[in-house]
Amino acid sequence: MDIPLWLALLTVGYLGVKLIRPPWWLIAVLLLGGFLIADSVLAPVLNGFVK
Repeated sequence: MDIPLWLALLTVGYLGVKLIRPPWWLIAVLLLGGFLIADSVLAPVLNGFVK
C-alpha cells in the first residue's frame, strides 16, 4: 500500500498537535525555520545528513 508523503505528514502533524498540544509559537517557529533553512546555503549540508 502506497501512501502519499503529504498525507502521511499531514496525519502525523495533526496527531502530534492534538496529542502533545505544543504552544502555537513553537509550531510557527518550526514551520518557518524549516522553510527558511530549506532555501539557504545550509540545505546541501542538511541534505547530506538526511540521506
